[in-house]
Amino acid sequence: MTAYANLAGLEVGDGFPVRLVGAINVSPESFYQGSVAEGEASLRQKAEQMAAEGADGLDIGAMSTAPYLQTEVTEAEEIQRLTWAIGVVRKVTAVPISADTTRSRVALAALDAGAGVINDVSGLRHDPGMAEIVARRARGVILMATETEPEARDPIGTVRRLLEESLQIIWKAGVPEHRVVVDPGIGFFRKAVIPWHAWDCEVLRRLGDLRTLEHPVLVGLSRKSFIGHILGQPDPADRLAGSLATTAIAVMNGAHLIRTHDVGPTREAVRMAEALRPG
Repeated sequence: MTAYANLAGLEVGDGFPVRLVGAINVSPESFYQGSVAEGEASLRQKAEQMAAEGADGLDIGAMSTAPYLQTEVTEAEEIQRLTWAIGVVRKVTAVPISADTTRSRVALAALDAGAGVINDVSGLRHDPGMAEIVARRARGVILMATETEPEARDPIGTVRRLLEESLQIIWKAGVPEHRVVVDPGIGFFRKAVIPWHAWDCEVLRRLGDLRTLEHPVLVGLSRKSFIGHILGQPDPADRLAGSLATTAIAVMNGAHLIRTHDVGPTREAVRMAEALRPG
């Protein structure tokens, strides 16, 4: 079983270095204010710094997706924020850009503005039109497992099933298999039988079980609330050390891509974990 994908020219998977995706937000409501670019100068600085520190791609979000916050903005507002941000970032770096959205009209506008990849945290479940947009226009897609029912009991089994269902959606739409990356949705399962922070830990422990999907795995751990719960750090600004520790474990357990707010230190943690994990 070999996992491989090409995301807008970025090759990822088995046989390639673990790739780093820098997370930039232009959504003031985001859970981590350190990720938010407030104006063009701030956005340019973040994008340039992340590229210089080794980001292989940049993921831009214009509406927070944190499941424990009330963060929804209008579609028009999301489009305006996202297309503006992509235009600015496209001028300062050539790395592939993914648009973090669950709305098909927003995705289309983002692709028109210069994004190449769609990162859909709903796994294409939120908007029935998203699969067609991805198939017709995108050069890659990231499918995340997201909670669809309460009282789930099996973390990795549930995540794998949800991702399999999203893969069926994408295949029916005609998206080539080599354009697809999967994401287990750390931080997005809040209604399970076991506590949400225990859920996230169990998924990380058993990340290697997702190899049966035969697609590269992206993991987003950066500053997440399960780290804050375990370490007693309610402020995401305090969670860098915990983020680096969990990132190293994710790499040891088979992650192919890491999404992070802190590209420089995360790159060092990733490279050390790569050097130490079994061949």
